[in-house]
Amino acid sequence: MFEHPDLILPSRRSFLRQSGMGFGSLALASLLQGQATAAVNPLAPKPPEFPAKVKSIIWLFMTGAPSQVDTWDYKPELQKRDGQTLAGADPKTGFFTTSGKCLKSPFAWKQHGESGTWVSDLFPHLSKHVDKMCFLHSMHLKQNNHAPASIELMCGTNRPGLPSLGSWVTYGLGTENQDLPAFVVMHETRPRGDDQIWSAGFLPKTYQALTLDARRKETIDNLARDAKHDDAQQRAQLDLIRRLNQEHAAQRPTQTDLAARINSYELAYRMQMAAPEALDIAKETAATHQAYGLNQPECGTFGRQCLIARRLVERGVRYVQIFAGKGVGGDGSVNDVPWDCHTDVEKNHRSCGQYVDQPAAALLGDLAARGLLESTLVIWGGEFGRTSDSQGAKGRDHNPNGFTIWMAGAGVKGGFHFGATDEFGYKAVTNKVHVNDLHATLLHLLGLNHERLTYRFNGRDFRLTDVAGEVVHDILA
Repeated sequence: MFEHPDLILPSRRSFLRQSGMGFGSLALASLLQGQATAAVNPLAPKPPEFPAKVKSIIWLFMTGAPSQVDTWDYKPELQKRDGQTLAGADPKTGFFTTSGKCLKSPFAWKQHGESGTWVSDLFPHLSKHVDKMCFLHSMHLKQNNHAPASIELMCGTNRPGLPSLGSWVTYGLGTENQDLPAFVVMHETRPRGDDQIWSAGFLPKTYQALTLDARRKETIDNLARDAKHDDAQQRAQLDLIRRLNQEHAAQRPTQTDLAARINSYELAYRMQMAAPEALDIAKETAATHQAYGLNQPECGTFGRQCLIARRLVERGVRYVQIFAGKGVGGDGSVNDVPWDCHTDVEKNHRSCGQYVDQPAAALLGDLAARGLLESTLVIWGGEFGRTSDSQGAKGRDHNPNGFTIWMAGAGVKGGFHFGATDEFGYKAVTNKVHVNDLHATLLHLLGLNHERLTYRFNGRDFRLTDVAGEVVHDILA
């Protein structure tokens, strides 16, 4: 401790405010709130309960909800009965009102791969990888609007304040790279529901995502050390902050957030070198840039995000989620909910397909070539599907009753189709998969029992799948 008689120590709050350190604690400000574990390093790697087939997850979240019957769920009967009454159609299934008349897919369909998987012509690049993909055609959930459905898909239910899948995974397994966050989210325009979709909820904020904004080229504020301080000075400041925080915590044993504060400072300090290197795609070859479409305006942003995702999982990041950015609305305007095709499914989905097709395909190919697809699971899908009957003349409304999500990589069967919607693609009817079932399956692939991964909050043990969820064993490799 300092013992000079003339030295007046500032208060802990004043010291933190005036220290002027710019080493990422501000960038990780969301980590500084709420509860925290008292463990010395809550992000240390934790062994799975049983042998895991998956080490990392990359979720390509198709914001706005793509139409299953225009992408991966081919329905010849819908094509034949265009304009005819759709038996059993509920005009209030979605958020607005639909016509009750069948709307055929405006896209051409072909079979691809040894699996003979039907794919619309929206995906000339991804169609080459169908034998890597495991399709869940019978997904369903309760919510019929974007924000609550996205929260339900990520948190198991749409109740506010619950942790997201990425936070649960980080809580259960920690991270293999102590110099990078375990959970990273990338977005362009924030999706509806924004922070709640990737929230740590009541879990310690150590398990909160680091968010990277594509509009700012995935930069991290205040990560670089202040030029006025060298490494030794910064390390001394950090040690002093830790000591002050620990003394403060010892005097206030009921406060549980200081461990998260300490851990966030330490992680930010370590990130100063590791994070810029991980995000530096300039180190990749010209061929890699071309493969991901980085120089193409229609897909360059998503391509950069997909390439960063590969670099992150390559370095041990546990969970990466990319929220697909802007699309074009039916009237030609920029749509901040890209796949939301209320007025013109053909124009909207054509633009969105161009945005994600080449980068997502490059990601699958790149992971496979590097051997990372053997330990990484890639997921593609939105928050719900679209109606098989029309909204207006050429649009589709929201449909939570049946949609498709595919997974590719570690632990799942390639070229495999599970579950089915009816002959019009309107509702899931065979081997239905609820969000809780999907989460139970993903945790199982990571070596975690969804019924045993719990956290006590307000006197109750909570889990991601609540009191539901069954592992979909049929899709496991």
